[in-house]
Amino acid sequence: MKIAFIGLGNMGGPMALNLRKAGHAVKAFDLSDEACKKYAAEGLPIAASAAESVADADVVISMLPASAHVEGLFLGSGGKPGLLDSIRAGTLVIDSSTIAAATSRKVAEAAAAKGIAMIDAPVSGGTGGAIAGTLTFMVGGETDDLERARPVLEKMGANIFHAGGIGAGQTAKICNNMLLGILMIGTSEALALGVANGLDPKVLSEIMRRSSGGNWALEKYNPMPGVMETAPASKNYAGGFGTDLMLKDLGLAQENATAVRAATPLGGLARSLYAAHSLAGHGALDFSSVLKLLQKASS
Repeated sequence: MKIAFIGLGNMGGPMALNLRKAGHAVKAFDLSDEACKKYAAEGLPIAASAAESVADADVVISMLPASAHVEGLFLGSGGKPGLLDSIRAGTLVIDSSTIAAATSRKVAEAAAAKGIAMIDAPVSGGTGGAIAGTLTFMVGGETDDLERARPVLEKMGANIFHAGGIGAGQTAKICNNMLLGILMIGTSEALALGVANGLDPKVLSEIMRRSSGGNWALEKYNPMPGVMETAPASKNYAGGFGTDLMLKDLGLAQENATAVRAATPLGGLARSLYAAHSLAGHGALDFSSVLKLLQKASS
C-alpha cells in the first residue's frame, strides 16, 4: 500500500519504519527537521510537506501530540487549509494520536463529508512496543473501515481491539492511561518506601512483581534507576512517554469524567501529582520519573 505517515516522534517514527520494513510504500513527514533527518538516515522516505506525503496515498496515518494538532492538521487553522483538502476521496485515515473523543468525531465527520473514511486507533505499549511492532491498538470506527486498516495495523501491533464507534478508541485509551498513571505512582511510592528503609530496589521489585502487587510497571517499566536496564529510568528518564504527555492524557480523562459525571478520585489525584512534577521542571522526562517527586517528598 501507499501510506502517508505524519508525526515521527518517539512512537510514530518506529511505527513508520515497521511499515516500511513490511514492504509498504511509506512517505513520511514531521514538522521537526531533526526527526525527519533522523528517520531519513534509517531509510524512511521523507516528504517536503504533509500535503505532499498524502498525494496518491491509500492510507494516511497520523501520530500527533494533542487534539489541537490533529484538528489543525486535518481541518486547518489560522487561515491555512486542512489536509482533508489534499486527501483523495476513498482514502482511509487512521489517527493514532491520543486526543479527545469529541475531536475524533469532529474530524471524522468532516472527512466523511469529503468521502474519506476515518478511524481513531490510539496505541498502548510504549516506545519498546513501537520498535518491536507489538503495540495494542484501540480502535473506534466502522467495522468495514477497521478491516481495511487491519493489514496495516498488524505490521505495527500485536493486539487490535474494536472498542466501538468513532471516538471509542480514544475513550478506551484515556481509561487505560489513567490506570497506568495511577499504577506508576503507586509503584514508585512503594519502591521509594522500601529504599528509604534500606531495601534493595531490585529485590523489592522482584518480590512485588511475583506477589499481589505485580503490575506492568514492575514487569516492563520499572521507575527505579538501575533495576531494569531497558527502562527509561536507567537512561536518565530519557525517551519513553513524557511526563507532559501523561499529564495531557490524565487531563483528558478528567474532562471526560466531568462530562459523564463519573467518579475518578484517584485519576484526579494522579493528574495533580504529575502537574506538580511537570511544574518542577520534569515535563520532558519519562513519566516514570514521578519517582523523583515522591522521593523528594519523603526526604
